Amino acid sequence: MQELKNHLKKLSKFESALSLLHWDIETYMPPNAVEKRAQIIGEISGYVFEQFISEKTQELIEKAQPNDVESQAILRLVKKEYERMKKIPKELFVELQIETSKAQQAWQNAKKEKDFNLFKPNLKKVVELEKKVIEVLGYEENKYDTLLDQYEPGLKTKQLNEIIPPLRSFLVEFLEKLSKGKQPNTEILEGEYDETLQKRFSEELLKALNYDFNSARLDVSAHPFTISISHNDVRITTRFDRFDIKNSIFSTIHECGHALYELGIPEEYRELPIGDGASMGIHESQSRFWENIVGRSFEFWKFMYPKFVKYFPRFEKIDIKDFWRAINKVERSLIRTEADEVTYNLHIMIRFEIEEALINDRINVDELPLIWNEKMKEYLGISPKNDSEGVLQDVHWAHGSFGYFPSYMLGNLYAAQIFNQMKKDIPDFYQKVENGEFKPILNWLREKIHSKGKVYQPMELIKMVTGETLNPQYFIDYVSEKYKEVYML
Repeated sequence: MQELKNHLKKLSKFESALSLLHWDIETYMPPNAVEKRAQIIGEISGYVFEQFISEKTQELIEKAQPNDVESQAILRLVKKEYERMKKIPKELFVELQIETSKAQQAWQNAKKEKDFNLFKPNLKKVVELEKKVIEVLGYEENKYDTLLDQYEPGLKTKQLNEIIPPLRSFLVEFLEKLSKGKQPNTEILEGEYDETLQKRFSEELLKALNYDFNSARLDVSAHPFTISISHNDVRITTRFDRFDIKNSIFSTIHECGHALYELGIPEEYRELPIGDGASMGIHESQSRFWENIVGRSFEFWKFMYPKFVKYFPRFEKIDIKDFWRAINKVERSLIRTEADEVTYNLHIMIRFEIEEALINDRINVDELPLIWNEKMKEYLGISPKNDSEGVLQDVHWAHGSFGYFPSYMLGNLYAAQIFNQMKKDIPDFYQKVENGEFKPILNWLREKIHSKGKVYQPMELIKMVTGETLNPQYFIDYVSEKYKEVYML
């Protein structure tokens, strides 16, 4: 077992180097470096791939004798990944790494130019390669299940199709109810915001939330993200909009939630399969918890507002309750990352339906802009004016991350369920938030979730934390209670 751990730790060091290369692509790499960078990533990825599917790995898996829960989890995870990777031809694996590296740069250019056609050839290659991977891995009922399993182990398309319809019905009806309530005045947020001051306030937010700048960074990218390079090296990015202060505030808090999870995983789990979040849905629950349940609460702004006013003095004359209602305005908007808590899941449903149809050959890449726009009209009653605020707004397809989007919706559902349990264990939760006492809240999450790494499957973990498996009703109750207050219903 120890030999297997040592073998995996060695390969993990190469994965850390790859993570750093990918981080650089989205932050500081010169545009002309993309071709060579893709080749470098392909070469290193190919080496790690070969070493992982080698006879040595197989022999160590067969001989390993786990004697504790952690070792059992390591063996389960590595065996599953070995069997999956062994089926994929090395040439296909390397080609996918190279093409997704190129696609990221193509996506950035296409988004900037607001032209899907600049990205379309790259996306076609990535989709084609993803389908080849599915064919070699195999599937039972739905091709999309193979992709889902990489991000949310054990989840099936069938289960999503059971969760989504009632949740969608509630959201659509609730949107209609809110339209009859007292509308928040968002004009108070209009104006220009200096980007240097936005950055300084973002740093203030991170410090308040116990983000450790000795073990983490804050940078800027086209699409905010979090990446863990290695133990005590976690990096987040945000983005600054001169005319929308909400963008940087909530992107920063969101990514901080991811980073706090990564920083809370035990050092002894690092470089091993258990040294990660339980799933992308559980990971997203942490970012959505801090961004929404904490960061959009009235109590949070009772604590942060004086600091906010220090950077943006014109808010001295604006009542904090009006500010809180304004940042929680519910509206049918085009951009997922800027969507409010009520409409956000509708964005995810759109992407899930498109991806599932694309992977199962019911639609093709050429049709994506039109289908995207049609679904936005159907679900949210609005249409993008260009590809940049439509089909090009997310980077995930350039990464080849098909099957990832449902994790965002699951994260919202998990977060509400976790919060329900937390309030029982920390009855003065909101008082602590109002006082800026975030450490007890973080410690609770560390004990219940972060310290478990990837030892347990997501549904196992959520049951351990809350006493039951996933129950969307907690999310429905949470948004109902909060937004009835925001809209004075």
